[in-house]
Amino acid sequence: MLTSTYIHIPRVGATIEKKIWASGVRTWDEFSDKKDVVPIPRSRMEMILPGIEESKERLASHDFEFFARSLPSAEHWRAFSMFSEKAAYVDIETTGLSPGSSHITVIGIYDGKDAKTFIHGIDLDDVVEEFEKYEYLVTFNGARFDLPFIKREFPEVNMNKLHADLMYPLRRISLTGGLKKIEVELGISRKEDVAGITGFDAVRLWHQYRKGDQEALELLLEYNREDTINLKTIMEMTLPRFIEHKFSESI
Repeated sequence: MLTSTYIHIPRVGATIEKKIWASGVRTWDEFSDKKDVVPIPRSRMEMILPGIEESKERLASHDFEFFARSLPSAEHWRAFSMFSEKAAYVDIETTGLSPGSSHITVIGIYDGKDAKTFIHGIDLDDVVEEFEKYEYLVTFNGARFDLPFIKREFPEVNMNKLHADLMYPLRRISLTGGLKKIEVELGISRKEDVAGITGFDAVRLWHQYRKGDQEALELLLEYNREDTINLKTIMEMTLPRFIEHKFSESI
């Protein structure tokens, strides 16, 4: 989808992009070859052609920060396929809902192969170095919740990365509600011991652990791991639907 994207180019908005797609032109290469069939002003054409060349160069050099800056945040999902090899699926657990009055208890990061959990009072500080490994973050409601918490507690973490908050593109394809509800709708199941756990339970489990219940911590970590692993499953299952929906807007 990234190589069919134009809205990151200066002075190119959604209306122009839709006109390009509606003319039968999708990819950057197609635009260069068939620009004469695209019904847009010459002034825009003169912006798009060099913008395409720069985009190709930036993509070839794997310049994720360029696309993180230039793409609207709500459209970062378009870059997933190109940067998925260095994607982190992130989910946090906290003592409450506000970064100002609560703190992180667990940060879970899944890199597509291994699920890692970082725990308050044990190794939570290690996430600063861990985040340096990734170019792309995938969350659910992370723009409003997970990333502000992380940035408040670890301001040194570089957040100049691509970030797909799945909650928003999922809404566009009529998958609404919380993460667990959407998992059910997509036919994604959880292990029996964590299937019924909610975010409120996660707070309770943390307090039980702080009182000496080690099994409560293990259950909390398993719950968090399932969250991060399922984010990858959801992204891979729904990305084709995101793309289909986006192109359908130009018809």
